[in-house]
Amino acid sequence: MPKPADELQAPTVNPLVYQFVVLGMNLPRVLRGQYIHTLGREHIPPPGSKLIVAGAHVSSLDPFLIAKVMPGHYVQFMSKKELFGPVMGDIIRAGGSFPVDRSITDLVAIRTALRILKEDGTLGLFPEGTRGGGNGQMQGGVGLLALRGKAPVLPVGLRQEGKRWLVRFGPLIEPKGGIKDLTAQIGAEISRLSGPI
Repeated sequence: MPKPADELQAPTVNPLVYQFVVLGMNLPRVLRGQYIHTLGREHIPPPGSKLIVAGAHVSSLDPFLIAKVMPGHYVQFMSKKELFGPVMGDIIRAGGSFPVDRSITDLVAIRTALRILKEDGTLGLFPEGTRGGGNGQMQGGVGLLALRGKAPVLPVGLRQEGKRWLVRFGPLIEPKGGIKDLTAQIGAEISRLSGPI
């Protein structure tokens, strides 16, 4: 039986492993001559206050691009359970991320996410649940987590344009209203940020 949210511990982040993984996963991009162009940094709150980073999902690099342009934040991503095999799973966990089973309503993952927010952490997720580039169907989990965790949402659009990766942050979205309306608002902003400038 899963532990109640109050008994769960948030995954711990090993800062050395986190930085190593972020740099290591960005290295192939750098070697290919690709660079990151960031817009909207002024919308990123300082580290140390609860935050949900909700981004468009266009490639397997997305978490590492977001982490790279948010120094000082340890973004703990909700990641598909299939990534948590031997060795790789240990590395992902050491970076503070945790698995989610996308085939069910994963209550353990929801409780883990709420615990991260309760401890004023930075939770990262891709509300489409799969790669959709910010134009897919948003899942209600992001609205639920924002409202239950009383956490603002930092929407992020991502897109690749030739050798340039554009990471574009929008204004914080406060956790207000119902799950459906809040999720729609977040989805619309992610879609806007993922489009042409």
